[in-house]
Amino acid sequence: MQVSIACTDHNLKRNGEERLISKQNTTAPNVVNAARAKFRTVAIIARSLGTFTPQHHISLKESTAKQTGMKYRGAAGCSLVSMLGLGSWDTLSCVSIPPQVAEQLMTIAYESGVNLFDTAEVYAAGKAEVILGNILKKKGWRYSMASPAPLAWLGGPWGFGEWLKASLQRLQLEYVDVVFANRPDNNTPMEEIVRAMTHVINQGMAMYWGTSRWSAMEIMEAYSVARQFNMIPPVCEQAEYHLFQREKVEVQLPELYHKIGVGAMTWSPLACGIISGKYGNGVPESSRASLKCYQWLKEKIISEEGRKQQGKLKDLSPIAERLGCTLPQLAVAWCLRNEGVSSVLLGSSNPEQLIENLGAIQVLPKMTSHIVNEIDNILGNKPYSKKDYRS
Repeated sequence: MQVSIACTDHNLKRNGEERLISKQNTTAPNVVNAARAKFRTVAIIARSLGTFTPQHHISLKESTAKQTGMKYRGAAGCSLVSMLGLGSWDTLSCVSIPPQVAEQLMTIAYESGVNLFDTAEVYAAGKAEVILGNILKKKGWRYSMASPAPLAWLGGPWGFGEWLKASLQRLQLEYVDVVFANRPDNNTPMEEIVRAMTHVINQGMAMYWGTSRWSAMEIMEAYSVARQFNMIPPVCEQAEYHLFQREKVEVQLPELYHKIGVGAMTWSPLACGIISGKYGNGVPESSRASLKCYQWLKEKIISEEGRKQQGKLKDLSPIAERLGCTLPQLAVAWCLRNEGVSSVLLGSSNPEQLIENLGAIQVLPKMTSHIVNEIDNILGNKPYSKKDYRS
């Protein structure tokens, strides 16, 4: 599962006269109960304005966008998330990264205008959530994030609700914005999955739900079940997306977006470091791929396909030089040039790497159609949609 949290004031009361009442209809199937409608309005306004504070306060979006160039896009079902988010697989769950460095990385992201974090219960057996919660509490940030866990933990609506409560306790938060079902569970009926997600939303533990690593057919099934039983459908899909992984995000998800409004949040823009450029001459001893627990990554790099990919990356380097950026910045900006992508999650283990990757925002305006076509010609892997075949 994955969950997202918005830039709201966590001291805001949910009950009584202080709750805001929505003046607009919700996009969920048919009518959602009044309590959820009010709760949903809080999330939308929070992400739009930055925070519930006095009017003289400058919101995160206003105070950082002009300084760093961070851009914001409206996610499906949600409002204005930063185009770059921070994942915590490397940032918080890696045992080699002390908490103070994790705090430094999160601070850099926050001050750069990032309003989306990603974490998981399975990252370091819950330690990542604890670290993230401690940092949020220490900094006093009212903010947005995501947190995943295996769908196999579902165990029905009530069992899943207990799991989410435990996750919220570690994060020291009352609720999250979006909870994601990470990988489909073929042993659990779709109705039960959708009902579990609807349950935690109606209980106020989450505002929306999405999917991660689901096929287009599975997402469509979840949407159909939600419509049939008057439950809440998913609003977005988390998918791997980078120079060498394109089919799902560029062909399948756009059709879902136009049909049912499901957006995309992507991860691994550098393909676990493969696109960083550091593996052009093999696997350095100090690299992640040299570690025993990353043997799978090393095998992927030294494989025949891996060597071909490194050759294409060398061909892309002159383009990066012309644009005045690094290869990783070019790769991240290439992901961002896809307007169907709401946000790209970055993974960084040190401040220098994070600062470099955040600089991709400055490269985005340079991603002209001519540059994109030049990159496509080098990659030779552009997928074709039904629209392309018709034309």
